[in-house]
Amino acid sequence: MRLLSVLLFCAAWLGICWLGMMTVHESGHILAAVASGGTVTKVVLSPAAISRTDVSPNPWPAVVVWLGPLFGVILPLLIWSLIPRGWTWPRRLLQFFAGFCLIANGAYLGIGSFEQVGDCQEILRTGSPIWTMWLFGIVTIPAGFYLWHRLGSPADLLKEDSPVDMKAAWLAVFALAMIAGTAWLVSPQ
Repeated sequence: MRLLSVLLFCAAWLGICWLGMMTVHESGHILAAVASGGTVTKVVLSPAAISRTDVSPNPWPAVVVWLGPLFGVILPLLIWSLIPRGWTWPRRLLQFFAGFCLIANGAYLGIGSFEQVGDCQEILRTGSPIWTMWLFGIVTIPAGFYLWHRLGSPADLLKEDSPVDMKAAWLAVFALAMIAGTAWLVSPQ
């Protein structure tokens, strides 16, 4: 029963991390667009699609495109660092989330630069050299794995003193359903 609750919890938490990462990333684009005098015309934030923010007019496209991944790694690290050390379980969850955001954003730019997907194409179009995306990935991906490594073994979740039980698992599934449902409803199809 403990294995089932851990698997259910981890699957739900990965889903929450994915949607949370996309939300933080797109928030960076939105903040940069608004701060630069641009107009956000569309935000796609759906569990069934890769997130996207459309800005037109976009007076500072380089700033808008870069702030997505930058904000996408800085905000989770900042939030994690503000959680008191005594709050062990929430701090560990946010440490995992921060690591997830570092790895996802780093892989998106570092590896995505080869196929010029999404933001990578816009970064190149605005004049940033490709090596800047590689550097971003080289810095953020290992940093994310470092945060994960410091969490210890995933097998620790199976121990008797682990806070992951069936109640926590169903709570995570419920949270994922609420977040995904909200994203689905507010995002244009």
